[in-house]
Amino acid sequence: MNTIELIRKKRNGESLSKEEILFLVSSYTKNTIPDYQFSAFLMAVYLKGMNTIETAALTEAMLYSGKVIDLSSIKGIKIDKHSTGGVGDKTSLIIAPIVAAAGINVPMISGRGLGHTGGTLDKLEAIPGYSTNLSLRDYKKVLKKCGLVLIGQTKEIAPADKLIYALRDVTATVESIPLITGSIMSKKLAEGIDGLVLDVKTGSGAFMQKFSDAKALAQSLINTAKAFDKKVIAFITDMNQPLGNYIGNWFEVHESIKILRGEVVPDLCEVSFTLSGAMIYLGGKAKSINEGIQLSKELIANGKAFEKFVELVKLQGGDVSYLYKPEKYPKAKHTLKVKSNVEGFVSSIDTYQIGVAALELGAGRSKKEDVIDPKAGIIFHKKLGDKLSKGEIIAELFTDEKIVLNDAEKRILKALRITDDKPKKQKLIKLIMD
Repeated sequence: MNTIELIRKKRNGESLSKEEILFLVSSYTKNTIPDYQFSAFLMAVYLKGMNTIETAALTEAMLYSGKVIDLSSIKGIKIDKHSTGGVGDKTSLIIAPIVAAAGINVPMISGRGLGHTGGTLDKLEAIPGYSTNLSLRDYKKVLKKCGLVLIGQTKEIAPADKLIYALRDVTATVESIPLITGSIMSKKLAEGIDGLVLDVKTGSGAFMQKFSDAKALAQSLINTAKAFDKKVIAFITDMNQPLGNYIGNWFEVHESIKILRGEVVPDLCEVSFTLSGAMIYLGGKAKSINEGIQLSKELIANGKAFEKFVELVKLQGGDVSYLYKPEKYPKAKHTLKVKSNVEGFVSSIDTYQIGVAALELGAGRSKKEDVIDPKAGIIFHKKLGDKLSKGEIIAELFTDEKIVLNDAEKRILKALRITDDKPKKQKLIKLIMD
């Protein structure tokens, strides 16, 4: 096959065959197509799109570029969840132990922080000693023992995705629905799952800020999951404000511990229990999502979900004493209380700017080689619709770098729009799709 002809074909908006897509992906993975040609192909896909058949073929080519884990030796159904990422989105840390405590296997391969959004791996690694870098043998071993495992992408899993993602990141082709679908689904299908719950974020803190884009991505992910014969449910959820109150790696672990130990943070609990309820339903342990939500609450109340989280952390080398006493975690050197200089109602939040502020404090990466500070972060006290008095604390900032505090404070104040009238309450769960 001729690479230039295939690039031209896609550039002109024509469909590529399964064999042509496989040729391009496998050739690039084997280093026989140079970066500049594959970049041209990615841009052609970004501009012209892919149909459902092409997207499934792209996913398949990326999936079979490495190993697909065989979990047939582990009894029971395997269900995972994927979120498209947001600010304060620590739901994986809450729902995975709940679902495992319900008797469903949760083989979770997660990612790192991307841009203004946090990553599950970075959060877990904030727990001293926790290893996200397990071999596939140990991955199965941990899953068999506690019904739950949370690791990062290994070299054997979808290596094409790792190469393609790095190229997308530097060629302005990240926000392409077929490319996002191939990236997400190749990793998720490689885990050996039977079903998947999708949390597609929309709003100011999401990658898909427009509802129509989030819906199109959810549909693409559903179509691809079904093409591989997997059970699937997608939720479009709101990201027009941080989820929960804690933002930053250890901060999000801490808030997850609070939820698992029975504390109620309304928005975080609603999204977490909806997702875990859907996973429990797909896993056959509930007759409906609502019944799954009820079971989720019971597993929190009886302590079984927290016990499952402790078991997981212990098996993956983490120091569980911090789960029992989170207050003993090392503190950031510098803090700043961000106070309101006006009064009124919080009518909108530019959640992207809150995420960037957390990144600047040290909770994320601006460059690939940046080192994350797990102690850095934000406690964000206000929600949309909340009344705000002059001088009231909006947020608390934590960092080891004093120099960044003033800029982060300005960013947070600028991100809030305060009005005299109380805004209409927005739905957290905007749409359910299957």
